Amino acid sequence: MALFIIAAGGTIRINDAGESCPDWPQCFGTWGFDVSVDEQGAYWAENPDEIDSRGADHRYTTFEIFSEWFHRLLVGIIAVPVLLNAIIARKMVDTYGKSVYYSTLFSGILLIVQALVGALTVYMDNIDWSVAMHLSLASIFTSSFLYQFYAMRRAEKPDSGLFNIHSDFVSSSKKRVDSMVGAVFTLLILGAWVSTTAGGQYNQGCSVGFPDGWPKCNGSFLPSLDGPGILVQMIHRFGAVLVGLILVSGSARLRADARQFEVTPAFGRITDWAAGLWILNVLVGGSYIVLADMDDFPEWISLLHLLFGVLCFLVAVSASFILRLNPTNKMNIEEE
Repeated sequence: MALFIIAAGGTIRINDAGESCPDWPQCFGTWGFDVSVDEQGAYWAENPDEIDSRGADHRYTTFEIFSEWFHRLLVGIIAVPVLLNAIIARKMVDTYGKSVYYSTLFSGILLIVQALVGALTVYMDNIDWSVAMHLSLASIFTSSFLYQFYAMRRAEKPDSGLFNIHSDFVSSSKKRVDSMVGAVFTLLILGAWVSTTAGGQYNQGCSVGFPDGWPKCNGSFLPSLDGPGILVQMIHRFGAVLVGLILVSGSARLRADARQFEVTPAFGRITDWAAGLWILNVLVGGSYIVLADMDDFPEWISLLHLLFGVLCFLVAVSASFILRLNPTNKMNIEEE
């Protein structure tokens, strides 16, 4: 459900509906989404201080308003299972341990913070840094459930080998895996920054089409930075290359070390998946620019780019969680 909420947020962005509900938690002063053109005009007249960047003459469609309204509704709905999750984990603390219970509390706190940041994006008219913060917290919120899942599996003492990794491999690999997670997370933030600036619009920044628009930018791999959005796009592109080097080299080194310490191949497959998702997302991001000159441009590619980026982060952070949930001393594995 957390992933679905992220997808709903991406749908709002590709439909340019991020400002379709000017107030929060209500929408045009109501709790519904069916706000007519006349009602929007009347609201702007009564609340001139809430007129967004498009001006008082702009009117939103019912679908645009619904997409923002539905996104907020999902955040309210998920609060119920998040609360129940914490209550059940508290009752089963003797079975799964305090770390599982604390992770459920962390998820609940993050949900509240995320809702407040959502309100901030509304009040700030979807300024780039607020959107980046919103996506970042949503990704961390989603990853908190992954941590809980792995912690519960460890308590159940599975035979997969993922929670019986040699302590020397764990201690030597933590920093490498953390750097992979940090690189992907940083790229995710850069992507959100690009999408909310001139560089994220396919008709601004770099030109479109192949190869002048991608992999080049305006016909050059090192274009002039004069013009709207070019600097933003180039930072994102060079960042993607750097992240790719970190993921591919890191995964290869982890596989080599895993063979030395006889670590289960399943762990190496996790980091390989992170690198594979990065490669796939580079191609998806490139196709977004290459296909941008089509008359019927497929905006869903932009949503796919977002989802692959989030999935890459979740896969990478899974490797970090697994390492941290392994016993630090191999002699204590049976006791753990």
